[in-house]
Amino acid sequence: MLIAGFPAGAWGTNCYLVAPAAGEECVIIDPGHQATQGVEETLKKHRLKPVAVVLTHGHIDHVASVVPVCGAHDVPAWIHPSDRYMMSDPEKALGRSIGMPLMGELTVGEPDDVRELTDGAELKLAGLEFSVAHAPGHTKGSVTFRMPETTEIPSVFFSGDLLFAGSIGRTDLPGGDMDEMLASLARVCLPLDNSTVVLSGHGPQTTIGQERATNPYLRDVAAGLGSTDAPRRGM
Repeated sequence: MLIAGFPAGAWGTNCYLVAPAAGEECVIIDPGHQATQGVEETLKKHRLKPVAVVLTHGHIDHVASVVPVCGAHDVPAWIHPSDRYMMSDPEKALGRSIGMPLMGELTVGEPDDVRELTDGAELKLAGLEFSVAHAPGHTKGSVTFRMPETTEIPSVFFSGDLLFAGSIGRTDLPGGDMDEMLASLARVCLPLDNSTVVLSGHGPQTTIGQERATNPYLRDVAAGLGSTDAPRRGM
């Protein structure tokens, strides 16, 4: 399997392109702010043909390049219905203006083909399987994508802004909720095998085992405790 990722834009949001191998169809995950060039360069480098864009949530740092990427390749975008409005109204999603200079660089709106994700859905795209888990807390429509373990690689978990290396996503923006975040960590993350590779929306790669042992939020959830004062990340 091929997973090519790069941090994009002002917020360093991780965009991932996933394919069975070079020269095949692929899925693009979270093409955010200023991600278009990186997507095109990665497609060319690995000779990939996109068939879909899938989104972990609707914040502008994860969806800003959805319209141009989907339009250039005539592919659908998948998003949870609770976050769909954010593609057309990013300022409402943040509870404030994100600034005119930045807004001038964005193509706000929906691509021509938008499809909605549901909890427990099994997406079969580009010869790959993605298990969808609704994981509210950072936003009402946050989801994660998990790929099954194979004989060659461990399970891969695209956590969006739910779980980071050493931290979790912030909950102080509209739609954020710490109780929901902790419940999502318990329901979605704790059951995963320690060997599961975590590819998050920001920051470096980690594993569930590493986070179970060192992440203060995941440790407290596992112990049945409440929220911690450790810093959180994300937009």
